[in-house]
Amino acid sequence: MDGVLVIDKPGGPTSFDVVRQVRSLLKLKKVGHTGTLDPMATGVLPLCLGEATKVAGFITEGDKAYDATVRLGSETDTQDAQGQVTASAPVPPLTPALLESALARFRGTYEQVPPMYSAVKVAGKRLYELARAGEEVERAARQVTVYELVLRDYSAERLQLSVRCSKGFFVRTLAHELGRALGCGAHLEALRRTQSGPFSLAQALPLADVPALVKEGVLASRLVSMTDALAELPAVRVGAAEAQRVSHGVPVEVPAGRPGRVRVMGPDGALLAVAEVVGGRLRYLRVLV
Repeated sequence: MDGVLVIDKPGGPTSFDVVRQVRSLLKLKKVGHTGTLDPMATGVLPLCLGEATKVAGFITEGDKAYDATVRLGSETDTQDAQGQVTASAPVPPLTPALLESALARFRGTYEQVPPMYSAVKVAGKRLYELARAGEEVERAARQVTVYELVLRDYSAERLQLSVRCSKGFFVRTLAHELGRALGCGAHLEALRRTQSGPFSLAQALPLADVPALVKEGVLASRLVSMTDALAELPAVRVGAAEAQRVSHGVPVEVPAGRPGRVRVMGPDGALLAVAEVVGGRLRYLRVLV
């Protein structure tokens, strides 16, 4: 069974818990996710099954979208509702103008420091492992981009936000820094991922539904093919003779006007490789045949 299974992750289990459950249900050795969701977070979690694990790295590079609830007035050590409160302050009277002024500074491209409670590795160790051991280390800031940041609603203590951002962006850190900007502190109270790359909630399958679909033998019909999973990449189609060259990693010339990363497809529409077009030729990043 090869392809991408888009799961609507419930709150509670880790992303790796979901992987383990699906691997056990399908009796597959190769299952991997394409971008960690925190245990309390819900929503779109694409799982690569079988041969699709070979393209997981390319899928993770897509943009992400979230709906978030930010609780004002308190900070936590994890920057979300699962942590311990470390500071509290009164929330100022909120107005659309005040909130828009605060949100404006978090749009666009800027440097963001990953939180200690995250899966980012420093010196070979996950930051959350160090944090749980009571250690705090210096973290290098990473460039992130927020394409859209919309205030959907607000009350005296909560903000409802929608965010569309680049990979590697921490909505928890946005909540934390937004609280600092408002002078009252804040943490992330709830998070739902609505899109991950080309995958959306509309095609996501609730995790609780997977066992029944496996038992009925129809889960395969819910898989997204590897070709469709990489639909954001331009397609380069090759003939039968060229497909043989691709399978052996031999560079193939392509028409002008196709610079950058592409998916290479054979005459039958099958995905053959992911490559970059350099100087009018294919430089392979991953050959799949």
